[in-house]
Amino acid sequence: MGCVHCQDLEREIDALQSEYNAALESAYYRVSRKFAAYVRVELENTRNELEEHRLVCSFVATQPGPLQAVAPPRFKRKEELRGDHLHTAA
Repeated sequence: MGCVHCQDLEREIDALQSEYNAALESAYYRVSRKFAAYVRVELENTRNELEEHRLVCSFVATQPGPLQAVAPPRFKRKEELRGDHLHTAA
């Protein structure tokens, strides 16, 4: 038996994912993408809420399991992304 709040959020994520997929496949999506975008935002918000809850959830903290290494994003300077190189006159 897991944390009830975690389970509720996971069920909500599943429901929103199904709703988002249906919105993308609907004929209405071709007319207006606002509904699909709204569902996508709600889906991401719920995922973030679940992730934040798991950081403080006592049930998840007591369960043994493999740790997942998450590499932080590596941001490059704009010049590196564009391929431009700045040269300074000496």
